[in-house]
Amino acid sequence: MSDSNRHQSSTANDPPPPPFDPSEPSVPISYPIKTLQDLKSRVYFDSFHYPFNKSSVPLQNSAFPDRPRMLVCHDMKGGYVDDKWVQGGTNADAYAIWHWYLMDVFVYFSHNLVTLPPPCWTNTAHKHGVKVLGTFIIEGAKGTVIANELLSTKESAHLYAELLKELAVRLGFDGWLLNMEVKMDIGKIPNLKEFISHLTDTMHSSLPASLVIWYDSVTIDGRLNWQNQLNQKNKPFFDICDGIFVDYKWKEDYPKISAAAAGDRKYDVYMGIDVFGRGTFGDGKWNTNVALDVLKKDDVSAAIFAPGWIYEKEQPPDFQTAQNRWWSLVEKSWGVLQNYPKMLPFYSNFDQGHGSHISVKGEQVLKSPWNNISSQGFQPFLKFDDNTNPDGIQVNVDFKQVSYSGGGNITFKGTLEDNTHFITKLFQAELLLGDLPVIITYSVQSEKNSLMGLHLELSSATKETKSLLLASKGANQFSGKFGEVIVPRQVKNTPTASGWVILETGIAMTGYTITGINALCYRPESKNRSLILESGSDGQAEYFAVLGDITIKTSEQNLDFSQSSSWLVEAPAEYIKWTSSSGSQDSKTLNVKLSWKLKDGNNNPVFPKFNIYVKKLAKNQDALLEGTHEYLGSAQVQAFYVSDLVVPSGTDSLKFSIQLCSVDGRTQKLDDAPFFVLGTDISP
Repeated sequence: MSDSNRHQSSTANDPPPPPFDPSEPSVPISYPIKTLQDLKSRVYFDSFHYPFNKSSVPLQNSAFPDRPRMLVCHDMKGGYVDDKWVQGGTNADAYAIWHWYLMDVFVYFSHNLVTLPPPCWTNTAHKHGVKVLGTFIIEGAKGTVIANELLSTKESAHLYAELLKELAVRLGFDGWLLNMEVKMDIGKIPNLKEFISHLTDTMHSSLPASLVIWYDSVTIDGRLNWQNQLNQKNKPFFDICDGIFVDYKWKEDYPKISAAAAGDRKYDVYMGIDVFGRGTFGDGKWNTNVALDVLKKDDVSAAIFAPGWIYEKEQPPDFQTAQNRWWSLVEKSWGVLQNYPKMLPFYSNFDQGHGSHISVKGEQVLKSPWNNISSQGFQPFLKFDDNTNPDGIQVNVDFKQVSYSGGGNITFKGTLEDNTHFITKLFQAELLLGDLPVIITYSVQSEKNSLMGLHLELSSATKETKSLLLASKGANQFSGKFGEVIVPRQVKNTPTASGWVILETGIAMTGYTITGINALCYRPESKNRSLILESGSDGQAEYFAVLGDITIKTSEQNLDFSQSSSWLVEAPAEYIKWTSSSGSQDSKTLNVKLSWKLKDGNNNPVFPKFNIYVKKLAKNQDALLEGTHEYLGSAQVQAFYVSDLVVPSGTDSLKFSIQLCSVDGRTQKLDDAPFFVLGTDISP
């Protein structure tokens, strides 16, 4: 993205920002609703920012399995930090979560009245099968006033419930955590129950997979008295919604007591664990798994509060390592909850939504720090190794090595003997293969004699297992070690300048399910093995390879990109603003909102992402200023706001191109992309 469109969170040394007017065009942000008046007036939907805040990824795997669940409540620095910038920011070290396979529900939390999840969280969570909830919270002296108005009548309770439902449905998230932390007049309790039950019912009727979860706070007699268990003082609220988030100061026998109180709904009891500690069972932090082990034993669900502790308290040695270590403890206690892929096409570039560069088809389009959680690809199931001096191959998601797609890769680095191999799991899948053959494509960059393949584990309906290896060179050494070895072909259009090799093959395994997708590192057998032995070497050598992306799809899923003429790209005059560049009389800056749609009116989300570029054209229409296509950023909705774009003197027009990106990782040729040409009023 251009410098103009990248933003970081403010610090204590920054000057106070001007008053925020959501009706005025500005760089799109996510923000909460702070008053009942703003909620009731529905003014949010009139905001300039509303269209940008819609999530674009539908929820996958919406049904809960019959087992204890994991809810994770965000609460990071009060919310709306780097993640508020809908189109991304410049902080490569921004907070993110990538262990989605260890959770079922994600709650975005802040201490504002109505906390609306930024779309980046919803997009990525939905991709991984995780439900996303916003938060409705009433607390403190102001909260009492709000509660009195909210619950003044049954009709009022119903009205505000329907307004919350509308927000969830139109923004694309999955429900609400209700946190009513105020003492109430007992006469208001019937209307409180009306509010909870009506919100639950109306959410279910609009979104059958939605959730409304009650936080353990006010009791049925109106007292603000956290119970730390499910009992008769809070069960009446539990009975009319989808679950309860129990406060975190529970004792060891409380989960079992709560499970008994819940009866056949014991998995709807989410026992709280505060990662910061603060009186939580087991003291949280690096002992969070102590509480999890108790909950697992007693067969209830868990609610982890504030995993951002790792980030906020700067746990050593660095956030990436500490985050992986902490979640590995959760995995050891709770196990993997989300398996993927489950449907075709499947694509992952291992992007975590932040980095120091962005690539498209092996070519860098951005060479500066960035973050955007919406850009996360399917996250690999990499086993955390706490050994600081490990032998063999170390496997890591990497952001510094130039990527093939997006901002990340998986690197494999270490030592490996000749004529040996190393296997590590990438994905734990449930991918049923149909009658059509599937095409598997992957990109690799490696040093000499560091070879990489893919290993697939498959299972039939009769539990027959198969092992399939894709290896491009030296496959003869695996004879007898795998069920079948396939040599993929090298795709001809591999970008040789960047060193990436694209490999592809097809398999036909009707009725089988891919249960595991693994990476295999290997070396060919040395031709001079006898000389190596005579020299005293143990045959080990440095190994280094990079896996850029993986695609699995059928031939029928090779979606054609719509022609440029099929699209209407617009830049309404009211959203075009020119200003003089500071310190320069020879250039100006441009703010403009771009939007696009298919002319036939079919605007289903076929394309999950759009890359935005600009060309600065000189007077003669052929000469270009400042190179060719300049990458401005990406969009998950069919709109993008260009902010403070510097336009040099001599520019006659700007050509904005909207590059379509398909769900299988392919990108449209820029010359074929929809575009909009904007004339300038800048003299040479």
